[in-house]
Amino acid sequence: MAPRVGFIGLGTMGTGMARNLAKAGFPLTVATRTPGKAQAFARELGGEVAAAETPEEVARRSDVIVSCLPDSPEVEEVHLGTRGTVRGASANTVVVDCSTIDPDAARTIARRLAESGAAFLDAPVSGGQKGAIEGTLTFFVGGEAAALESARPVLSAMGKRITHLGPSGAGQLGKAVNQILVAGTLVAVSEGISFAQKSGLPLPALHEALMGGAASSWMLDVLGKKMIARDFAPAFAIKHQQKDLAILLKAARAIGAPLPGAALAHQLLSALEAQGRGEDGTQALLTLYERMVQPA
Repeated sequence: MAPRVGFIGLGTMGTGMARNLAKAGFPLTVATRTPGKAQAFARELGGEVAAAETPEEVARRSDVIVSCLPDSPEVEEVHLGTRGTVRGASANTVVVDCSTIDPDAARTIARRLAESGAAFLDAPVSGGQKGAIEGTLTFFVGGEAAALESARPVLSAMGKRITHLGPSGAGQLGKAVNQILVAGTLVAVSEGISFAQKSGLPLPALHEALMGGAASSWMLDVLGKKMIARDFAPAFAIKHQQKDLAILLKAARAIGAPLPGAALAHQLLSALEAQGRGEDGTQALLTLYERMVQPA
């Protein structure tokens, strides 16, 4: 019998993830902080999809609860607040948070939920909005292995790669490594395309050539195409990348690990935020390089 699943947070990532859970046939209860959004989602999908008013209500109806929220304060409120999942979770409940948050916050939530008998997995994701829609996300998982096995069928409906990295907080640290690599590659792709523009190269043909060689990457493929098409709409907004970079830079300071590349990306994106472009997609970093290039 399929576990009853709750999903909290129907934003850029969460909407696609919740749709895939419904498509997989899980009885689904959804909730969101935006009034009326969960109800509209449930009406649209119909079938065994229902809306709840509070995270507590979601927990009472669910065996596995998934959340996907902006930052640590929202995750703490959803799970530990006065109407949080901790109030409705049972001893067999598994809570899976797919947000990118501070590792210490993940450990605190896990400890508090454990007091009620529930298990908590920090399972931040990579793959962007495209991966959320297509069900191809990667999950970096921290927490108890037994809890992961209970939740694995649910995660498998939303992603293709599920990796257990250790105890609570380990998932967030794994995602931090992902964001270090993403940030560095974003800078490199922006720099490369800006150079190619200044050199007068045919960008679509160059992109195809680069994708066939050692420079090939997800960032070049997906965001490189968006840069060339001048599409700066947010698949992953600058403000969200900045939040992730701030988390990983804090974690790096705590262990004495210098991250000059990530710090550079953080500062470059800060320049775009200063221009009021925090809502743009991260591929808009190209435009900062374009502003730095001397006119021909």
